[in-house]
Amino acid sequence: MSTPPAQDPLSRERAHLGSSRAALRAMREDVENLDITDVTANWVNAAVLQHQIDERIKALADLSHTPLFFGRLDYLHAPGADKAEGAEGERFYIGRRHVHDAEGDPMVIDWRAPVSQPFYRASKKDPMDVGLRRRFGYTSGDLTAYEDEHLSDPSEAAATSKLLQQEIERPRVGPMRDIVATIQPEQDEIVRAGLGGSVCVQGGPGTGKTAVGLHRVAYLLYAHRERLARTGTLVIGPNKSFLHYIEQVLPALGELEVKQATVDDLVAHVEVRGTDDATAAVVKGDARMAEVLRRAVRSHVTLPTEGVVVVRGSRRWRVPAYELETIVGELLDRDIRYGAAREALPQRIAHAVLVQMERSGEAPDDRVQDAVARNTAVKAAVKAIWPPVDPAKLVLRLLTDADFLAVHADGILDEDEQKEILWSKPVRSVKSAKWSPADAVLIDEATDLVQRTHSLGHVVLDEAQDLSPMQYRAVGRRCTTGSATVLGDLAQGTTPWATRSWDEALAHLGKGEAVIEELTAGFRVPTDVIAYASRLLPHIAPGLTPVASVRENPGFFEVRPTTADEQVVDACEELLRNEGSVGLIAADARIPALTEALAAAGLTYLGPGEETTAQTRLTLVPASLAKGLEYDYVVLDEPQAVVDGEPDERTGLRRLYVALTRAVSGLTVTHAAPLPQQLA
Repeated sequence: MSTPPAQDPLSRERAHLGSSRAALRAMREDVENLDITDVTANWVNAAVLQHQIDERIKALADLSHTPLFFGRLDYLHAPGADKAEGAEGERFYIGRRHVHDAEGDPMVIDWRAPVSQPFYRASKKDPMDVGLRRRFGYTSGDLTAYEDEHLSDPSEAAATSKLLQQEIERPRVGPMRDIVATIQPEQDEIVRAGLGGSVCVQGGPGTGKTAVGLHRVAYLLYAHRERLARTGTLVIGPNKSFLHYIEQVLPALGELEVKQATVDDLVAHVEVRGTDDATAAVVKGDARMAEVLRRAVRSHVTLPTEGVVVVRGSRRWRVPAYELETIVGELLDRDIRYGAAREALPQRIAHAVLVQMERSGEAPDDRVQDAVARNTAVKAAVKAIWPPVDPAKLVLRLLTDADFLAVHADGILDEDEQKEILWSKPVRSVKSAKWSPADAVLIDEATDLVQRTHSLGHVVLDEAQDLSPMQYRAVGRRCTTGSATVLGDLAQGTTPWATRSWDEALAHLGKGEAVIEELTAGFRVPTDVIAYASRLLPHIAPGLTPVASVRENPGFFEVRPTTADEQVVDACEELLRNEGSVGLIAADARIPALTEALAAAGLTYLGPGEETTAQTRLTLVPASLAKGLEYDYVVLDEPQAVVDGEPDERTGLRRLYVALTRAVSGLTVTHAAPLPQQLA
């Protein structure tokens, strides 16, 4: 930096920030001024190139309230230099994206670059050749403070970073933000794990598992951009509200191409208009249903009873029934997908004809084989032996035809289980059927049995503990040739089919080799709040390690008896006097009453997933939608009602555990009914 030495350090850093922002603007202007008039062959190429340019322009946006860099590393030696030579080290500013000046020299280094790694990993014990690590503090995008660690100075004692604590505890208004400035060493190891292997992260509330998963996607896109550009990446969340909450994290890191979806989105082959009771849903979600479906699909194959006669010119070629049976048997033994085998069958029959032609002295080529495969007689035989299968119609028949289900579920489902999933009323067609979410997953399984599902390069699956085995299989089909990052917390499983162990879940996903990592350091939930919520752990997930909060601020925590809904509103108004967002979480059945109370008090509020603003900072959240969300302050209404709103006590206590752990700075528990005894 060519700045006057008389300037104080903070002024010099501000000058570098200003220069970096100017350099980023110049990079963006260079892209905006590109002229592609004479470099494209046709309008299609021009449209593709223009789209790429537009995406690049978006990626180079300078977000005014987002710091361009958040740290600095002063190396003792130049990278790759012999340390004995005493080569002077270099200085690197670490930020969300790479920025270079007009000569191409870096002004900000992408946090994902190898040279940035010591910012997260270096310590007094292992300084990684870093002499100084500097962190920067910002207020509304303006650089206002810095903090230094002299890692190579043994006389300086290690201390907790105040700026790091402030960034962790900074009020949350708006959607989820990235944690790129606060990634911890144990989180960084997961983020930078290779693309070839899958990772499963067990993390309690506030351990940053969701953020780790999103930053892992950003890192993989940086390290393997060309490969993932071809194969694609996908983030799967539990619901639309959650996806809306996290959707700004990756764009803030310059990644715009990652798609997001729920499991229901992935399996949307039919319109879902119905529901299942818990028992039926558990049976439909059981992995045994995969074998029932496989049997049902293969049952459509009929062994031939007569041969095929192919007429070509004046010659007739006959493939006898026993030879057809051998061909069909070989295809069945290969256990390839139904549709692929059906496509192979006419070619196999044609090949048998060509063998006869060659024996008679003819010399047919591939064109003759293709012509025979398209022969009317061959096509008729294929239709009779290996007819097409409509996955939705197949599942509909299984769910409405007791005899058909009994044949293919024999030895897999008992009679009671079969009765549970059979529909009580006949259905005219696929379109008129009231499909449930579990039915849609069955159709997806049947679809894959017929035709292979497209596989992506990497899939992130968040809140995975709530998936059924069949849902895991649906996700696994989307990354059979790629890898996965699985995120979840066994203690927060709130479905009747919730995951019992990660080993079991990963087996269903087809990623049994995945490495299981556990995050136990809590960065989000205050000490007093997580300690209170952890009273439930022995009852909902015995054996799990409780989260240990590393927050210096114990947070605000209060249990307040109430006698009227107006007092719940009062608790919200008290918390709204603080800076930041407030979430009012309640059992789903309590939402109408609280809606009326808030309206009577003139308090405006949002729904879960809607973006808070400085004017509207209160969100009313049904307990069923609270998972994955976070607020600076939370009022939790009637814990016992949250428990009672679930089909069984353990699921209810898990739902309560989720609701108790959404607060970043403070929690007020209000109750008129007695608290659950497990919280005593």
